[in-house]
Amino acid sequence: MRRNDNYLPVPGEEKSLDVDFVNTKDTSDESIPMKNRYADDGSPLYPRQGPYFSDGQRRVDYVLTYHIQKPNSIRRQSSRFGDNNFIRRLWRSLNIRSRGAEAQPKEDPEIAAQEQRTDYHEDDKRFRREEFEENIRETGLELEMDERTNIPGIGFMKVHAPWNVLCREAEFMKLKMPTKKSYEVKQGSNLVEKIRLFIHKVTAPLHPEVDPNRPQSVKFLSHPFSREKQHLFDLSDRDKFFDSKTRSSIVYEVLKRTRCTRATYSMGITSLLANGVYTSAYPLHDGDIEGANAEPNDRKLLYEQWASYSFFYKYQPIGLIRKYFGEKVGLYFAWLGVYTQMLIPAAIVGVIVFLYGCATVDDNIPSMEICDPRHNITMCPLCDRACSYWKLVTACGTARASHLFDNPATVFFSIFMALWAVLFMEHWKRRQMRLNYIWDLTGFGEEEQDHNRAEYEFRVMRKTIRKENPTLKREESEKVKVKLTCTDRLPAYLTTVVTMVFMIVVTFAIVFGVILYRISIKAALHMSTYSDQSNIRATVKGTAAVINLVVIIILDEVYGAIARWLTTLEVPKTDKSFEDRLIFKTFILKFVNAFTPIVYLAFFRGRLVGRPGNYLYVVGSYRMEECAHAGCLMELCIQLCITMLGKQLIQNNLFEIGIPKLKKLLRRRKSDLDSKQEEELNRSLHRHEKDHILGPFVGLSPEYMEMIIQFGMVTLFVASFPLAPLFALLNNIIEIRLDAKKFVMELRRPIAAKAKDIGIWYNLLRGLSKVAVIVNAFVISFTSDFIPRLVYQYMFSVDGTMHGFVNHTLSYFNVSEFQPGTDPLQPLHLGYSVEICRYKDYREPPWSSTPYELSKEFWVVLAARLAFVVVFQNVVMLMSDFVDWLIPDIPKDISLQIHKEKILMVELFMKEEQGKRLAARDNHNQDNCNSPSSANQSPPRPRSRPASHANCC
Repeated sequence: MRRNDNYLPVPGEEKSLDVDFVNTKDTSDESIPMKNRYADDGSPLYPRQGPYFSDGQRRVDYVLTYHIQKPNSIRRQSSRFGDNNFIRRLWRSLNIRSRGAEAQPKEDPEIAAQEQRTDYHEDDKRFRREEFEENIRETGLELEMDERTNIPGIGFMKVHAPWNVLCREAEFMKLKMPTKKSYEVKQGSNLVEKIRLFIHKVTAPLHPEVDPNRPQSVKFLSHPFSREKQHLFDLSDRDKFFDSKTRSSIVYEVLKRTRCTRATYSMGITSLLANGVYTSAYPLHDGDIEGANAEPNDRKLLYEQWASYSFFYKYQPIGLIRKYFGEKVGLYFAWLGVYTQMLIPAAIVGVIVFLYGCATVDDNIPSMEICDPRHNITMCPLCDRACSYWKLVTACGTARASHLFDNPATVFFSIFMALWAVLFMEHWKRRQMRLNYIWDLTGFGEEEQDHNRAEYEFRVMRKTIRKENPTLKREESEKVKVKLTCTDRLPAYLTTVVTMVFMIVVTFAIVFGVILYRISIKAALHMSTYSDQSNIRATVKGTAAVINLVVIIILDEVYGAIARWLTTLEVPKTDKSFEDRLIFKTFILKFVNAFTPIVYLAFFRGRLVGRPGNYLYVVGSYRMEECAHAGCLMELCIQLCITMLGKQLIQNNLFEIGIPKLKKLLRRRKSDLDSKQEEELNRSLHRHEKDHILGPFVGLSPEYMEMIIQFGMVTLFVASFPLAPLFALLNNIIEIRLDAKKFVMELRRPIAAKAKDIGIWYNLLRGLSKVAVIVNAFVISFTSDFIPRLVYQYMFSVDGTMHGFVNHTLSYFNVSEFQPGTDPLQPLHLGYSVEICRYKDYREPPWSSTPYELSKEFWVVLAARLAFVVVFQNVVMLMSDFVDWLIPDIPKDISLQIHKEKILMVELFMKEEQGKRLAARDNHNQDNCNSPSSANQSPPRPRSRPASHANCC
């Protein structure tokens, strides 16, 4: 093997030491030794301070990690004799697997052969790393290898971008940088802007203290960086002109363009990571956040002012979040903050609606009639054989509880929430445009190149090898452009469709299984000696809702993994395509999983029941379940409450808080270190080693998905659960600080990605807000008793009141007409024989000419329900569109400031051009004055010449 890597020298070395590593003829038993970076005892000659190279001057902008393959002779030695380093012993005590193994007298030949094959594989990886790193150096980046780390088996390649590379790439990427020119930002004078400024002044104590010295009314003009126009920018401090976020993004772009071309196919950094040539790649955090020696940095400031539960009442430092993590992460937290703020009025109104239901429950005539024991109404059995007749008065508690959520204020709250969703979307669009202006993203487009994914390159490589013509030369074969077509992806597409349909069917089957559970457990409890027969319905409701919650949480994790697997099978070309396809599949599966039980309770339960004597049966003898007399709205409310609270407390918060703490606890229990030794270990680790221990950043899709499902819970069925905005608000207050701690403390720093909006998530939110209007219209019409009460009061009531409404909604059934084998086993426990029982439906009585047929009241109520759906939907949609039209997407002051910036930029360039012309004319005149031929020859003078010529002469 041959090594030709000439790494850049470390400043301070002798001039003859222009190579960091010795060029040696390596064998499989030797590793590449370091030169002039370490002393004889293994300590570094140049101590490292913070995220810098060994010289302490050049900043580490990016880190690549890889596995170190130990030689066989070292691998067969005992680790306790071959390692006397205290740090390595401490690290092994933290349950990090050591690469050493106990020496054995004789080695198994099969194991030896396997290790030899591994060596060949590792050699191939090393050759690819050497070529890739050589190509990296050709781009101008500087590298430094560090294999003597405190993490056994892991090597680090530190990358530094010098000034000339930063300038070149910033110009190539068209990065907007602040110029020397600044201007005063004048606030708008219209009413809306005055109100906004007043609110800003009132809430001044709630803003975080992250940059108190920065003037808020002054903004610097920004312009795409150009090396020819460096005089426009303030380059007095080159180390701070490009911040750490920008430097790492520039290095990442260079790494994505760098290729390995010596093999039969080209490989980039994504392919190298996918094939294990490099194990990870990440930028570094700015510094430590805890400890007496922690220097002030943006990460520490975020930890103190943002990632703390004690600041839950304060605004987020969105500007600092964007500065540290990039625009894409900044937009997510800005959107989450706007969503949480908008939940405050929704929660207040929801609480008022709930309190109105509590205050009027004693005045509700239908519930009073149900609870009145003087109304001796005998109801038909709720199940076959096991269930007996029951008194309507036993449903008193359910009727009173249903009024808390099923009252006239519910209709108002549904209209309010539909308008709230529109206001939220409009408020976010205006906030987004303001952030685009502040962050200089007004001219940003999607013209940036999106590089191919590693899996796509690998599939293309395999297709190229299969189609490679041996008669063609290598140069000619490279000209043949190979790409994946729909035919190549057809098996993956078919697999995706079949799997998605199967998963949705599985969800329906599980919901149907819970239905059968409710039916069977209800019959079992009625047959048993259950002490409190009146609480059977509540017991069945609660346990079924908990089962649904557990199933939803489990299937959420399963569906997330399946969606990623299906997206990987499709081999999308770019990361953006991969993300969009993954979001689409995940959203469909998780949305169906979360809302299928709720949709069943809202629109299907109690609709397909039949009537006494002619019930509908499924799976043999299972009779479809009925709603309570007060409707299914109460059961829908219970399901929504348990699902929403359970997902937020267990899935969103407990998993994110409990699992990391549990892992840390288990690691400490397995470790034989005390607190002092662990603290000493943490102090000994360098910045790139500490960040390697952190978890990788997997994107913002899981965070967005949590909030999108919650937004659906808040808007889709809010008519049945007005307290949903309150629970969402409480959850989001915790979620913001929880995500902040995760991003600052537990995850590696993500690559700063530019974005001017939240992408596909906005379309999903807008679609949910439109669907919410229709869903709430159907919930009010068909799930609640709001329409039947109105129809009775204004069409069938004798005195125009609700008296007699309960009797009006109950039909009669002759118990002698039960089908054989379905009549109650114990019909006489009421103390008298039953001839007629009642059930909730609009049907003709048995003594009618058309017994048990649907009555005219049924058709009147159905027509009123459909009419309400049409009117409610159109009125609310019209009001929403009017609000959308009324509020402009771009704030007026922002549009004026953007126009002003364009004018100032034109003036700046006009002055620059004018200065260039004057300088060129002065230089031309000076050249004419200093010309030697002007002293010997007298050219004919014009009649009028410039004054400068006269002075020269």
